[in-house]
Amino acid sequence: MASDPLHDPEFLTSLRRDMLRFADMQLRNREQAEDAVQEALTGALSGREKFASRASLRTWVLSILKNKIVDVLRRKVRENATVNPENDEGLQGYFNDREHWAEDTRPSEWETPQQAMENKQFWEVFEACLYRLPEASGRIFTMREVLGFDTDEICQTLDITTNNCWVQLHRARLALRACLGANWFGEAA
Repeated sequence: MASDPLHDPEFLTSLRRDMLRFADMQLRNREQAEDAVQEALTGALSGREKFASRASLRTWVLSILKNKIVDVLRRKVRENATVNPENDEGLQGYFNDREHWAEDTRPSEWETPQQAMENKQFWEVFEACLYRLPEASGRIFTMREVLGFDTDEICQTLDITTNNCWVQLHRARLALRACLGANWFGEAA
């Protein structure tokens, strides 16, 4: 079984690096990220015969990691993830009294999503912006937009209300928009 990528040191090094980056971004705790990656790799190696080749091996191993991260979050997340009104400072300036974009903060013309996806540097900036989000907002955004959780799953996992979830998602999107606007699209902050 020499052709198995899970036994290829180069593949494993690259995969582990990507897994650790992803887990670290989600858990924001290097030790827990290392543990989750180790458990996912161990699970992939021991369950290799279950891999059905419907997806790439990398995708399969990352899905195992996502499940490990969810397990860690479910154990860890009984912490306070409530909405803090103080986080709204500075957000009112984005909108007018009718809750539409204020004229001077209206989004500028961005490149197409396809162009942005093809640009590796964009994703590096996006990852940096995502990592700068407050922990609760970043976690909720990633669970929703990256891991594909629906709102009910997020609320149940994090023990938060639906309203809290939507407020955190809204804040995360605004913060990401501002960060990407300033650091990628060249908009004035």
